[in-house]
Amino acid sequence: MGVAVVGTDSLSERAAKMRESLQKSQTITDSVVTILGSFDHRLSVLETAMRPTQIRTHSVRKAHENIDKTSKAAEVLLAQFDLYRQAETKILRGPHEDLESYLEAIEQLRNNIKFFTSKKGFKSSDGVLNNANTLLSKAISKLEDEFKQLLLSYSKPVEPDRLFDCLPNSLRPSSGSPGHQGDASGKSPSNHHSEQHKSNLENAVYTPPALIPPRILPLLHDLAQQMVQAGHHQQLLKIYRDTRSSVLEESLRKLGVEKLSKDDVQKMQWEVLEAKIGNWIHFMRIAVKLLFAGERVVCDQIFEGFDSLADQCFSEVTASSVSVLLSFGDAIAKSKRSPEKLFVLLDMYEIMRELHSEIEMKFKGKACSEIRESAFGLTKRLAQTAQETFGDFEEAVEKDATKTAVSDGTVHPLTSYVINYVKFLFDYQSTLKQLFQEFDNKDGTSSQLASVTTRIMQALQTNLDGKSKQYKDIALTHLFLMNNIHYMVRSVRRSEAKDLLGDDWVQRHRRIVQQNANSYKRSAWSKILQCLSIQGLASSGGGSSMGGDGGNSSGASRALIKERFRTFNMQFEELHQKQSQWTVPDSELRESLRLAVAEVLLPAYRSFVKRFGPMVESGKNPQKYIRYTAEDLERMLGEFFEGKNLNEPRR
Repeated sequence: MGVAVVGTDSLSERAAKMRESLQKSQTITDSVVTILGSFDHRLSVLETAMRPTQIRTHSVRKAHENIDKTSKAAEVLLAQFDLYRQAETKILRGPHEDLESYLEAIEQLRNNIKFFTSKKGFKSSDGVLNNANTLLSKAISKLEDEFKQLLLSYSKPVEPDRLFDCLPNSLRPSSGSPGHQGDASGKSPSNHHSEQHKSNLENAVYTPPALIPPRILPLLHDLAQQMVQAGHHQQLLKIYRDTRSSVLEESLRKLGVEKLSKDDVQKMQWEVLEAKIGNWIHFMRIAVKLLFAGERVVCDQIFEGFDSLADQCFSEVTASSVSVLLSFGDAIAKSKRSPEKLFVLLDMYEIMRELHSEIEMKFKGKACSEIRESAFGLTKRLAQTAQETFGDFEEAVEKDATKTAVSDGTVHPLTSYVINYVKFLFDYQSTLKQLFQEFDNKDGTSSQLASVTTRIMQALQTNLDGKSKQYKDIALTHLFLMNNIHYMVRSVRRSEAKDLLGDDWVQRHRRIVQQNANSYKRSAWSKILQCLSIQGLASSGGGSSMGGDGGNSSGASRALIKERFRTFNMQFEELHQKQSQWTVPDSELRESLRLAVAEVLLPAYRSFVKRFGPMVESGKNPQKYIRYTAEDLERMLGEFFEGKNLNEPRR
């Protein structure tokens, strides 16, 4: 019981102490709150007192920042003034001593102008800008002079020998005279137009000459760039055109290019004109592939970055030279047509086609469109004139009325001329293919050429038929036709015309040759062969055997035989004298014709002599009648168709 009371008292004491402690904590808390409240009040008062000081401090800091900015701006301005003065010094010194520094100074001056333009608030900016712009204008003016002087001092005409060295070997001159090269004149079309030759030309390497030293071009480019930036396009164009165009014209003049009018061309002898056309073809190749190509390189490098200006400068520099070259071609295309001009027209058309892509590439852009159109227009006109000349030639062959006497029946000059003409056409097959396509998009060019060739051959045959009728001796008529048509057939068989005209044409015309050979034999030898016929002798022979006076009958028979021999001798001598002067130029044909005659004549003569010779030989002067042996006749036949003037043969 006592223990329980003591525990209770102890708990009460502890509780009382806890209450006392809590009261003290409350008192302390109240005191702290009071103190903190007092602090808060004092801080508010202090902050209010500090605010003016903070404002003043911020203003001072801002002022310092403004002073720094102004100081830096002043430094930039002073630096720009300094750069301006440096640029001014260099510009006033001129570009001649140190062009690179001069160009740098102009660039600096442009930067100065940009800077002061953006600082319009600066009091002196207007004055500085006026001075800078005036200085820039003077600087660009000096640049123009420098560009002109530099371009002029390095622009020299190109000597012909230097141009020839830039050509492929196959096109270099064979003689020292300018403009004359190995096969330019087209005198030997077969060689000039071989497929191998064309292939070599297509793959040939041309090396355009450096018209201005490569080390100078970057300088000229920099000068041009400054002038363009200053808006001096027209001044630049004029300087460039005036300098380069005259140099280009002089290069062509040294080469041999002449300015010829249509009237000049019309008055020229054909041989002179033909040579000039050959040279023109050579000049066109050199001009386009070397001079104009070199000029394009110079233009493109100087005006790099200004394509339209480059095109315009190139156009204006080359316009006069191109005009001189094309006007000659145009004069030929518009001149009076004649057959001999066809091949030079084809040569000219061929070179224009060869240069087509080159012209298109070099004379690109709108500024060069007129020159391109002029060149392509000439190509069309040459093609048109060539095609019209074809038609003229066909008509001229059919209507050729030359009175050239071919008294010996040989190949007529017209025949050899036409055949050579046709053979030359085949040397131009690829050119003709292009030509036909100018007016016909279908790829029937081979059939077109075959058609043209067939018509020309038919026209020739028609004309030869007419010419053959001029002969009074029908045998010579047939010999003439045989010779000429044989010449046609042989020429076709030995050329590419055979593939085009076909085997049928060849076989048909071989039959015509044979028909005329047979007709010649009939008309020339039928009369003399009648002398060797027993016709008209059998009745006499029969009568003599029945007659009582054998001598008389025999005499009558012998007289008739003698007459036959006499007539034979006279006719053969006449034939020998006449036909020894006739000509069969082809040796094989000549031999076969002699053989054909011999095969008919000699057996008939041997048979006649064997049968009736004894009747004459038993009488007086038998040699007067039997003047020739068969061997004599054979030897004399060997003199036929040689085209010689012979005296009457003597046994």
